[in-house]
Amino acid sequence: MSSVLDPLGARYAFWLGLPAEDTSDTSDELPGEVRAMPVILRIERAEPPGRTPLLEAAATAALAVCLDERSQPGGEWAEPVHAWLDNRIRKVARRARGAHWAAVQDLPGITVEVGGAEARALVPGLVTETPKEVARLQISGSELPPDEPGPIPAGVPLLLLNPHVPMTVGKAAAQVGHATMILAALLDDGQRAAWAEQGYRTAVRAASAVQWKELHPGDDPEGAWRRDRVIAVRDAGFTEVDPGTITVLAQWEPEQPAS
Repeated sequence: MSSVLDPLGARYAFWLGLPAEDTSDTSDELPGEVRAMPVILRIERAEPPGRTPLLEAAATAALAVCLDERSQPGGEWAEPVHAWLDNRIRKVARRARGAHWAAVQDLPGITVEVGGAEARALVPGLVTETPKEVARLQISGSELPPDEPGPIPAGVPLLLLNPHVPMTVGKAAAQVGHATMILAALLDDGQRAAWAEQGYRTAVRAASAVQWKELHPGDDPEGAWRRDRVIAVRDAGFTEVDPGTITVLAQWEPEQPAS
């Protein structure tokens, strides 16, 4: 059965094979046609969330919007989601608190809560038409201290952040959202359905240098998926990282360490 994410899956290996400089080449885009998914991170001043649960909430929310029934053909979100997925899957993470967080709940999208942390992914649209409730929110400066998330839950995908590339929580939120989408694009219907029953939950962790080296797909993304069920997120380098940087590795149902 076809999936809304099929265009993304079809481009996956091609994107990883591009020369680094080509990943940031936007010469084929018209500025007024650039689309992005806003991802709103709730970061209250008095009680900020943990970094890991916030990233896990963002990763789930982005995918949930794509696979929601309203994004399916004929649904109210189908046209904007399809138009976005047919091009670059840009995301723009912003932080909100208080009344500003409450205001974005009225915009089309899905809010996810993990361990007390909340993120809301909105239906993607033209950047030039960003709603005022979103445009007023700050993009830069979103940071939270490292935390200790504990053992990896069984049966959920593992999203590993590049240990060699520091990222703000906003940048990392966008990247883990890319990861869940690519991962879901390569799964079969049964696997996607099983993940949906878990609420598209994930485990986000910082990779060790050894772990990163072992799982990195290198120049064989198709083989890495076939052998290890690992995908890589490659960034265009518009913010924070160099073009072509692998920011996240995602593994479908990784083996759990022996207890």
